[in-house]
Amino acid sequence: MIASSLPSRLSAVAALSASLFCTSLHAQAPLQIMPLPAHATIASGSFAVAGPLPVVFTGYKEPRLERARQRFLANVASRTGVPQWATALASAPVITIHTGGPSATVQQVADDESYKLQVTRSGITLDAPTPLGVMHGLQTLLQLIELTPTGFTIPAVTIDDAPRFPWRGLMVDSGRHFISLDVLYRTLDGMEATKLNVFHWHLSENQGFRLESKAFPLLTEKGSDGLYYTQQQAKEVIAYARDRGIRVIPEFDMPGHATAMFVGYPDLASGPGPYTIERQWGIFDPAMDPTRESTYKFLDKFFAEMTALFPDAYFHIGGDECNGKEWDRNPRIQEYMRAHNLKDDAALQAYFTTRVQELVTKHGKIPIGWDEVLQPNTPKQVMIQSWRGQESVADSAKRGHNVILSSGYYIDLSEPASQHYAVDPLGKAASLTPEEKSHILGGEATIWSEMVTSETIEGRIWPRTAAIAERLWSPQDVTDQASMYKRLAIAAQTLTWQGSPYLATSSNMIDRIANGKDSAPLRVLASVVEPPKEYARPDLKPYDSSSPMNLLVDAVSPESDTARNFRDLAARIASGTASPAEHAQARQWLILWRDNDAALQPTISSSALAAELAPISRNLHDSSTIGLTALDAIEQKKPLASATSSQQLAALKTLEAPQAVLLNQTVPGIEALVTAAGH
Repeated sequence: MIASSLPSRLSAVAALSASLFCTSLHAQAPLQIMPLPAHATIASGSFAVAGPLPVVFTGYKEPRLERARQRFLANVASRTGVPQWATALASAPVITIHTGGPSATVQQVADDESYKLQVTRSGITLDAPTPLGVMHGLQTLLQLIELTPTGFTIPAVTIDDAPRFPWRGLMVDSGRHFISLDVLYRTLDGMEATKLNVFHWHLSENQGFRLESKAFPLLTEKGSDGLYYTQQQAKEVIAYARDRGIRVIPEFDMPGHATAMFVGYPDLASGPGPYTIERQWGIFDPAMDPTRESTYKFLDKFFAEMTALFPDAYFHIGGDECNGKEWDRNPRIQEYMRAHNLKDDAALQAYFTTRVQELVTKHGKIPIGWDEVLQPNTPKQVMIQSWRGQESVADSAKRGHNVILSSGYYIDLSEPASQHYAVDPLGKAASLTPEEKSHILGGEATIWSEMVTSETIEGRIWPRTAAIAERLWSPQDVTDQASMYKRLAIAAQTLTWQGSPYLATSSNMIDRIANGKDSAPLRVLASVVEPPKEYARPDLKPYDSSSPMNLLVDAVSPESDTARNFRDLAARIASGTASPAEHAQARQWLILWRDNDAALQPTISSSALAAELAPISRNLHDSSTIGLTALDAIEQKKPLASATSSQQLAALKTLEAPQAVLLNQTVPGIEALVTAAGH
């Protein structure tokens, strides 16, 4: 009986959720797009998308603009179901695009990305100084399309838009787990949709060197497990990105995080070797030998090859998490440090960074390094990428270094979008002069790949990275989290229409876990659990580079929308401001979750991938039972006894602990109900 009634109850809850969601959504600002533009003026009326949209270019023209038009029309068709074709004709153009002139042949940080978009009932005009602005404007126009009772329309609006920061990036780590090309291409599509403009490609790690070197072929022959990109493939990625207004910056990490390089070239390292590809995760001792001239001769030749492959002005040299232990154990290196008055490992790394910076500069590039490369004598030309925080950003800028922020944007840590959204590159810059602030160029989301594979990485990148993209694009006073979440839900749907399969992938993984059984109970559980936060996951279960990423923790979203909505709903119930419909929704949810454990048992007993879920499933049953008791007390105005309330809160404290490497995220909302019921 429980199992058979589950789908109908689930549908009823979903319908009620959708009704409440839509009511609150339309109460927000009229523009439901992400990132929000710098300036927008809403007019009356709308433009109807009822057929093909003829697009005419005036001013500067180039093939990249034509390809942008074709992508736009294909996305319009995908979003609306209204056929589009590039040769559509009309008596007058429907969309007129004027481009003032070319952008730089190799995209630059200072390139003008602004645009002006005007939509009226009769037509649309898009003006931009460069093709970059045109591409951004087309993405805004695409997001403005909405379904109304009369069909698909675009609201009449005038938008003057430009990014707040010129550096809006996403770093993808292909070193630990190799990330397939099709995933990278879809990621670039998502970056275009969210107006991100820097693809930071992390290509070397202890676990693998991922890019073909013709000068040093053993880097991939011995250091990649056969999983690497050819130079031709890298060129194609760079071209694909440029077509979308995205710069590509490679990172080859050194002097640490370089074990895979030492497998084929052990003389680069500071220890005796031999070296093997690292299969574990963490910080390891092997490091390049900064005291040998042969190291710099190797790097000079390596940089010559790689800087020729990547046209961008910037080149990332890593520099993070070198623990210096191999240096400390090497008597020859210690003697070198004494002879050259290098007092500690930080000074030796600063010496190495200076030498590397000179080589990178020799080959026409600007070096970037993580926080650790910033030392008192670090050349001002070195740009800093900060994983240590906003204080480090402000310090770097004050010392004259260009700097970008990644701390707070580590999307691999499964933190909520609201937490990322609250972090601003200028968060600690109040004391800086305008000139010092100008060194803060923006930021980058980062997806380190210890806990993701090509199958799961897109579900970790999207949609939360869209919230980071808004923080880097939109005005600083755009901070309303409720509005952000409503628009993030729309952005998530837009990303799927434009080809990202992350939602379908999650659904397919859940079906695989269900092993032919009814997957509805598993989906109910999946809708309210999350992976552990920050670096807790490896502490709960051992992982290495061969560990399968095929369990529910890998399939679920890093942030449960259902649990967040329930938490907000519970807060309104606790405060006495909830409507009768919201009380009904809370009860339906709690009954659904309470009864789900029994419905899930056939799957748990028949699938090895689901077997570990028994404790977390029972956990959800127990917490929901407590929640229903509290809701009854609130609605019947019969407060819980103090001892009962204390006992239930203590039980909930136990239930919020991870089970099956998953967190039951209904617990915070239920805690709010119990607390209110005890008063």
